[in-house]
Amino acid sequence: MKDILLTTINAKWIHPSLALRLLKANLGSLEEDCEIIEFALRQPLAEKLEPFANACASGVLPKIIGISVSIWNHLAAIELLKELEKIFADAAGAKPIIVLGGSEVSHLPPEAEILQLADHVVQGEGEIAFRELCENILQRPHTETRIANRRFEGGLVKTAYHLYSDEDVSNKLIYVEASRGCPFKCDFCLSALENTIYEFPLDQFLADMEILIQRGVKTFKFLDRSFNINTERAIKIINFFLTKIEQINSSVTPCEIFSPPFTVHFEMVPSLFSSELLQALTRFPPGTLRLEIGIQTLNPQVSARINRPSNPEKELEVLRFLSEKTNAIIHADLIAGLPGEDLASFGSGFDRLWTALAAPGDHKTNGRAEIQLGILKKLPGAPISRHNDEFRMRYNPLPPYDIEETSVFSANDILRIKNFARFWELLVNRKYVKLEDGAVFDKFMRLSDRLFSRFGRNWGIDKEELIIFIKNNDSCIVPF
Repeated sequence: MKDILLTTINAKWIHPSLALRLLKANLGSLEEDCEIIEFALRQPLAEKLEPFANACASGVLPKIIGISVSIWNHLAAIELLKELEKIFADAAGAKPIIVLGGSEVSHLPPEAEILQLADHVVQGEGEIAFRELCENILQRPHTETRIANRRFEGGLVKTAYHLYSDEDVSNKLIYVEASRGCPFKCDFCLSALENTIYEFPLDQFLADMEILIQRGVKTFKFLDRSFNINTERAIKIINFFLTKIEQINSSVTPCEIFSPPFTVHFEMVPSLFSSELLQALTRFPPGTLRLEIGIQTLNPQVSARINRPSNPEKELEVLRFLSEKTNAIIHADLIAGLPGEDLASFGSGFDRLWTALAAPGDHKTNGRAEIQLGILKKLPGAPISRHNDEFRMRYNPLPPYDIEETSVFSANDILRIKNFARFWELLVNRKYVKLEDGAVFDKFMRLSDRLFSRFGRNWGIDKEELIIFIKNNDSCIVPF
């Protein structure tokens, strides 16, 4: 192993970490002494430990191990760190210095278990801070620096897209970012702590995208939290990808079977769509555009309470347009358990969202749209905690910090919503069943309750068993 090892536990194998690549690309003279090893959440622990055990056996340990931590890999990272302590205890030579980073550990209290397993923590943006910390550690191994704070200095950051391997390009989602941050102050999000946004230089960004297209990237997933905040800039980027799609498609002969050259995935703010932006999106051919639209709630009082900009009628109008006039695969998000929103209000919002996405009589939602039903999480440091007393918000203290109960949302209803979300994902989002237009929340909730009663779980169920049960027990929900 090299002197500096960067690692993380990704949610899935197809999700390579852009963060690690950015850290490596910005190490300056230390970059050649750095390597990246990535793991997947479901990968057995023994496989994660194998590279470190081999390094110990060879007597060549890294001097610094940097680990990117998120709410999804927090517990797995603790498990890994505990086992690494055992491995390094038996190794000859100095134990590697452990450095943690990522939004999950940036705001944890000092007594958090994972922090006790590390030597240093980089808070906030890490590209420059991690390099400086590594320089200090290598020059003065016993530096007392515990926390390295550094605000984002985008102009000093080098891009890292060249560090995606050929295997990444051929088989994985490729994460890109044209901007970082968010201008809004939604209480459930860590962006509320700064509500700033930085735009990477557009010419350089498009040049990097050109190279990735030439390398054969199949899916560009933008990390921008509010891609359309700057409409003019968003349209320039969209037009760039449209031009590339048109150029590639023009080279396809009529006798060839059409295959989308690549897909772009944007996260957009539903209340900020201009007519020009909407028209640009109509030009994407089938299979080339995915849109993630964060609705979160359609209750204006709840939106105001959590400082989220809200214009429900415009948001639903935008979704109707996207559903009827574009070829986009639409992924719309709702959050259950927000302060002051009960099950009836949430269900009403769900039905309004469904109606906006589904063209009357056409079951269009079953073809191109997905509703992602999420559970409120109390991210460490997020302002959502200010509502704890007034609305008796009780959360799981362990990652991912799901809400367990509020003053108007019972613990049992939270459990029912979690089952609903899982069965909706399995059956509707994955196109195993179709639903009639109109109000569907109560009908699917009843089905979800029956499914959970029948199987006793919402995971590991054979799809055929689910379909057979639905055929025999529900006339309102029809298998495809």
